Formats: sequence, structure tokens, C-alpha cells
Amino acid sequence: MAKYETEINMDFDKLVQRVSDEIYKGSISASIEDASDFTDGDARCSVRVFERYSNAGKNRVSMNVTFFQNGDGPVHVSGITSGGSQAVFFKVNTWGEDSFLYRLKEVLHQIGMQKR
Repeated sequence: MAKYETEINMDFDKLVQRVSDEIYKGSISASIEDASDFTDGDARCSVRVFERYSNAGKNRVSMNVTFFQNGDGPVHVSGITSGGSQAVFFKVNTWGEDSFLYRLKEVLHQIGMQKR
């Protein structure tokens, strides 16, 4: 399992859509498995679950990306990958997870650089 977290000052809906689009376009086998969106007062949360085939690991990996914003504050983004290991009792070969998460980091970095 690998994790990346950051904050971005951007319109919430545009950020969720842009990240979703870029992750989907980043791999021929990428898909959005499910999504959840909810609000509570001024707080908003969106969850996206992506999956793709990892050629390096010869397996499928998933990535959960959570977006959270309270009021007009920055959007907190948390990406967590899993499922890339081939071993039964311990983690071996997590290249696919790392690669999937790296794609999220690239997308968020590009978005952050464009906002400056």
C-alpha cells in the first residue's frame, strides 16, 4: 500500500473531474470502479475508486482518491493504492501500486503548477 496526500486551492468540482479524467486517460486499462459524493453543511467529500492492470506487476491494482473541502478552504486530496502484491502473507512486488500513485502525483503537480 502506498499513500500520497496534499492540499490544492482550486474549485472542488473542477478538481475532482480533472483528476478523474487524467487518471482515466493515463492508462489504457484504467477504469473508475465506483464513486461517492456527499456534503454536510459547508463540508464536501468525494471518493473515487480507480482500478488498472499493472504490466510491471502482472496484476490489477486499485487506487482510492478522496477529496475533502470544508467551506472555502483548500481541497484536501488523499490517494491510497492497494492490491499490487503477489505474495500470500506479506507484500512483494508493489511496483504497480507505486506507479499508479505516481500518476496521481503527476496530475496534482501539473494542476498545482498551473494555478501559480
